[in-house]
Amino acid sequence: MRVIIFVCAMVSMVVCYGCAHTRAEATPLPTTQPETGHTVDFGTDIKPILEAKCQPCHFSGGKVYQKLPFDRSETVKTLGAKLFTRIKDENDRRLIREFLAQP
Repeated sequence: MRVIIFVCAMVSMVVCYGCAHTRAEATPLPTTQPETGHTVDFGTDIKPILEAKCQPCHFSGGKVYQKLPFDRSETVKTLGAKLFTRIKDENDRRLIREFLAQP
């Protein structure tokens, strides 16, 4: 079982580092109601998560910034669940799901 988990973890890193998700179609997340009852703000709630997990490639000066700039909310909304290639923390995923579910 540990070998399978390790292999899956390695595959997900390879996918992201190789930016294979840039060639895949975005998969929208199911619409859900925000769990926290407040509006999730891209600049204060979502962008810091992406900065911590996706630097430097998807931010200004990065090798894929021109194709997938993660400092723009439109990119995040387009990618949907594809962001979870690198975002593993369930609290971070929950915040992103709430952001995506907002009108």
